[in-house]
Amino acid sequence: MATMIPRSNSAIKTTAGDLKNMSQQMGSGELAELVHQMEQSEDDPRQCYALVKERITEFRDSGRDIPDVLTKLERRLMTECMLASQGR
Repeated sequence: MATMIPRSNSAIKTTAGDLKNMSQQMGSGELAELVHQMEQSEDDPRQCYALVKERITEFRDSGRDIPDVLTKLERRLMTECMLASQGR
């Protein structure tokens, strides 16, 4: 069963298990806040990418492990940004 994480142009999907794992690593409040911010980004992958990068920086700065799903999301958004810049 796939669960949608906030959509950018090509709708980023992750499994429910990934979301549960990310929620455990980040805390459900942090995850909910990130999801809400991404939903407000008006489907702009660059804005979503910036939000995810900011959250990764916060994890690094606080000495916490970066959730794998957050790293994967960063890569997917980077790919979307590159594709959008090439007009695809």
